[in-house]
Amino acid sequence: MTESPDGGASVPSRNRKRFPGISSRSYEHPADRSALVALRKLSGFDTVFKTLSGLLPERSLRLLFLSDSVRVGDQQFAHLHAMLRDACYILDLEKVPPMYVNQDPQPNAMCIGLDEPIIVVSTGLIELLDEEEMRAVIGHEVGHALSGHAVYRTILLFLTNLATKVAWIPLGNVAVMAIVAGLREWFRKSELSADRAGLLVGQDLQASMRGLMKLAGGNHLHEMNVDAFLKQAEEYEAGGDLRDSVLKILNLLPRSHPFTTVRAAELKKWAASRDYQRIMDGHYPRRDEDKDASVSDSFRDSAAHYAESVRTSKDPLMGLVRDLAGGAGDLGGKLRDTVFGTRANGANGTGRPSGADGPESAG
Repeated sequence: MTESPDGGASVPSRNRKRFPGISSRSYEHPADRSALVALRKLSGFDTVFKTLSGLLPERSLRLLFLSDSVRVGDQQFAHLHAMLRDACYILDLEKVPPMYVNQDPQPNAMCIGLDEPIIVVSTGLIELLDEEEMRAVIGHEVGHALSGHAVYRTILLFLTNLATKVAWIPLGNVAVMAIVAGLREWFRKSELSADRAGLLVGQDLQASMRGLMKLAGGNHLHEMNVDAFLKQAEEYEAGGDLRDSVLKILNLLPRSHPFTTVRAAELKKWAASRDYQRIMDGHYPRRDEDKDASVSDSFRDSAAHYAESVRTSKDPLMGLVRDLAGGAGDLGGKLRDTVFGTRANGANGTGRPSGADGPESAG
């Protein structure tokens, strides 16, 4: 038994590895990390939004959950409370966030809040998942809290609500929805980050896979297969033609979460990566180094990730993008050779491109 992170007497004994001082940068998806590093560098960004808390529904939500949901603790949903403290202990989150159980048959969980994060899980989710699957979900939500996603998710909820109120203003709704679309794209990547945090907490890839399968197909594990489920993700990415590629984009735009099969495939790929193994070996960025994180390096990593995604994607539209890029590159090379080669030939009068015998002169 060990001391709990919130000052309590103890948390259950465990065999799982712990990551003291771990920075959320260690598990964040490159696109998520680059956005967060940039936002953290904006002095006073969070403070500005917190001063607007009167406009945001946070206080109302806290009172609503306190009055009409069940707060998790030693006397209520004690097994969930133990998992929550365990997750905070493993990820070294100093303050254990309040967690509530909300009566809702739909399986759902979220982490919201400006001043401090709160975690809400639905009764439908509790009834759907077994203990280890639930541990991964709670780790997922604690990962959101550690990354600071709760602040930006609350902003997204506020702006989504605002968009409906300014719909009558010419171009007002368009402007807000453009911001919402960008935030949703970021938030979908933040969900991949939180899935990774859930794996670091549960340290059981099969449990994480089972949980995602249940979110897609319900509590019918005897009718489902992980390998077949992952094969759906491959078929989804590679199947169809350009029309299907466009439909995939249109289907994804209004969603705050990536598709479940895609999440499972992404998590399995990360679990097999060197990055994951290094964390498990105790080599990871530390929280006290976050202030020194480079914005340019984070954006470079994000750009490299997207470039690699386009390069390796089997999606027909991504294939067309590669072909067009390759054609543009060939065309650019031909233009360069034609323009600079001709100019050089005229300059040196040798019939050979300038620089054929050595470096091209400045003059």
